[in-house]
Amino acid sequence: MSSIALTASSIRANLRGLLKAMRPQQWTKNAIIYAGLVFDGKLLQPDLFLRTTLVAVAFCLASSSVYLMNDLVDVEKDRQHPRKRHRPLPSGELLPTVATVAAILLAAVSLLLGFWLNGWVGLVLIGYLLQNVAYSFYLKHLVIIDVMVLALGFLLRVVAGAVVVSVTNFSPWLYVCVTLLALFLGFGKRRHEITLLADDAGNHRSSLAEYNLPLLDQIIGMVTTSTLVAYTFYSFEAQTALAQDGRMLLTVPFVFYFIVRYLYLIHVRKLGGAPDELLLKDRPLLINTLLWMIAVVVLIYRW
Repeated sequence: MSSIALTASSIRANLRGLLKAMRPQQWTKNAIIYAGLVFDGKLLQPDLFLRTTLVAVAFCLASSSVYLMNDLVDVEKDRQHPRKRHRPLPSGELLPTVATVAAILLAAVSLLLGFWLNGWVGLVLIGYLLQNVAYSFYLKHLVIIDVMVLALGFLLRVVAGAVVVSVTNFSPWLYVCVTLLALFLGFGKRRHEITLLADDAGNHRSSLAEYNLPLLDQIIGMVTTSTLVAYTFYSFEAQTALAQDGRMLLTVPFVFYFIVRYLYLIHVRKLGGAPDELLLKDRPLLINTLLWMIAVVVLIYRW
């Protein structure tokens, strides 16, 4: 009886650990998939909304598979990290065998759902998974390339959302904006890691030894300026912005505030290690993002 109880207890512990290792709180990143639906003026079409939601579900499963794979590869280094050592795998809460099987199953289900929705979505998901395999085993060790690869993951999400609704008015400038914003968040995360880990940063991730704060501050400054300029260019491109007379320019202050507030959180509050969590925890940042979303929908759909 005690053996059965112990086994049942172990199963429950591993399931709890698996759920945490899948990082459902980071599924918020997949909200960017709705960009094609919203900015192409198709938000009010129920069938396309459902298809886009299913694409988001597929990416949630794929991203969880990637998180498990990353944790399996980095388990020893994560044990040296002040925050990551509490994750299920490095802490021993989740067995590596369970994590491996789950990663394979999640990836398989994600691909099946993607190809069922649209052949191109399935191919984008394959690209996303291959990109992350390459990142986990090699590309994350290459300075600058490591962040560029992470930004590519966000771009692939937008592409998947665009192809599933067959966009016709979607501006290429939005691809640029998403990529630049992802670079901004990625380099901000690298800055936070260096600040947090100090001299041990290189032991946790080899590419961190190649970064320093002056370099990262220059890169972040360049990327933030480029992001604001790119979004401004998009906002008055009436042919693809769907809001006539340059009214999308009214949303630029929200983007400006987001960037400056995030810089404040990085430099003054010493945050930025988990951008998705920061968005939900910092109330001004969250309120600003929600106001931006409301403004975009109102201007495009003229409510």
